[in-house]
Amino acid sequence: MHAHPAADRPLDLEQLLPGLVAQGLIAQPLADQVLTRYRTSSLDPVHPLVFLAAQQLPDLMRPGKTLTLEHLTAWLAQQCGQPYVRLDPLKIDAASVTGLMSSAFAQRHQILAIAADQHAITVASAQPNVRGWEADLRQALNRPIKRVFANPLEIARLGTELFRLAKSVTGAALTDQKNTHLPNLEQLINLGAGNQEPDANDAHIIHIVDWLFQHAFEQRASDIHIEPRREQGAVRLRIDGMLHSVYHFPPQVTTAVVSRLKSLGRMNVAEKRKPQDGRIKTKTPAGAEVELRLATLPTAFGEKMVLRIFDPYVLLKGFDQLGFSVEDMQRWDRMTRQPNGIILITGPTGSGKTSTLYATLKQLASPQINLCTLEDPIEMIEPAFNQTQVQPNIDLTFANGVRALMRQDPDIIMLGEIRDLETAEMAIQAALTGHLVLSTLHTNDAPGAINRLQELGVAPYLIKATLLGVMAQRLIRVLCPDCKSEHRVSPDDWHNFAPGSPAPSSVFAATGCDHCRETGYNGRAGIYEIMLMTDTLTALISHDTDINALRRAACEEGMRQLRLAAAHKVTTGVTSMDEVLRVITA
Repeated sequence: MHAHPAADRPLDLEQLLPGLVAQGLIAQPLADQVLTRYRTSSLDPVHPLVFLAAQQLPDLMRPGKTLTLEHLTAWLAQQCGQPYVRLDPLKIDAASVTGLMSSAFAQRHQILAIAADQHAITVASAQPNVRGWEADLRQALNRPIKRVFANPLEIARLGTELFRLAKSVTGAALTDQKNTHLPNLEQLINLGAGNQEPDANDAHIIHIVDWLFQHAFEQRASDIHIEPRREQGAVRLRIDGMLHSVYHFPPQVTTAVVSRLKSLGRMNVAEKRKPQDGRIKTKTPAGAEVELRLATLPTAFGEKMVLRIFDPYVLLKGFDQLGFSVEDMQRWDRMTRQPNGIILITGPTGSGKTSTLYATLKQLASPQINLCTLEDPIEMIEPAFNQTQVQPNIDLTFANGVRALMRQDPDIIMLGEIRDLETAEMAIQAALTGHLVLSTLHTNDAPGAINRLQELGVAPYLIKATLLGVMAQRLIRVLCPDCKSEHRVSPDDWHNFAPGSPAPSSVFAATGCDHCRETGYNGRAGIYEIMLMTDTLTALISHDTDINALRRAACEEGMRQLRLAAAHKVTTGVTSMDEVLRVITA
């Protein structure tokens, strides 16, 4: 059963140009030239929008911009009266939509199912007048079809990617089922005969892992979570600090993917009961080298794995890109240019402490300086530093490592973290003997670091003698420049939000658009609270330091508290009040 061929008319450029000219997007003479070029083009017939976008024509409605494919797609969707959708791989439940039609059917009709529920199947197409496939699909799936209009290249690219992935997942699951339900003895003989169980080197599994990396890099993810469950394994990506579900694998495929990653990370594949760590070095599609840190944890349904992706550009980032204001930069510079003493960076996990440390060290490293680091684990390799990995199993702890480093004639020492009294004492020893020591602590704010050191058992006179300053930091999401909206704010609301800072008349809030996946945010920046130790502050350190008095004095000496640093980012339109309240509680 086919629809009338008359109804199926693929788009032609000739139909589209008059509309573009009439609406002032293209000038008539240019439209004539493009049409001539299109007719004489010897290439395979491409979608007219793809051809138009490739011409890079100036967009008369938006001076200085060209007519992009996405812009043209949105325009045509409006002309045809079909809802326009910007395809987002994170929003498509790939595992379920690839089961709705065959890859051949999708390719033949240049369509892609992007969502499904009990009431309807949403299908993306870039050919508004081609309807022949609708009836076939409606009959096969016994549900109404909801058409949406999307970028033709994205439909093709995502379609290829998702169907290939689904094929690999099914292939891996089938291979596994063939072998799993055999009696034990027979299974051993079969395996000996080279029967391919979906082990870590199975082609399907290799493809799934490659896709996972590619996808994570494209989406700017900082972490990949692979979580085994009873029914099926889940894969989630952390993007701008938030987790997004991206795929569900059958349990045996999840296990095989984790095994493949363990072997790539040189971990013991056979050991599934103990947590393990490993690392992988790979390249992004753009060719930049990326380090991934792997960590497994045994759970009720198998091993859970988290891969931490280290941004290869962190080492190239300047302080302004990290979110430092000019004033922050001056205070931080004053601290880090001292010849000896201890500088601490504090904040919870994932607040960007490592990025700040590396950016600082990169600035301090020069051919005249011996800069040594002691890390657990080494997060990014940087040729200008001498980096050592802590290995407690052979008794190379932070404390012993500093002892060894002291005999290496260092100028600057970076310690990954101060976790115990022994490490703190060694760091102080290094500072007293003329070295600059940088390290991290887990505290909520800058003055809290002094409390933490005292809790570890460090004597007040040693803190007074060596501490140069403390910087607390957080990461906040940056508002998407394409959709942020301005709102008026009342002085009372602002006073409750940031007491003591001048109230702006308006602030920006998150709206949400296709560019930022409806989140309203795109990327992150740091906010910093920098406490420079002065004589006044040092005098307040005693056996029972009053942290509140210390905090007040630090503010009088020019420290800007985290909440006020964040308020500054709100008044300058970088972020929203909601985001600040999410990140900073007190």
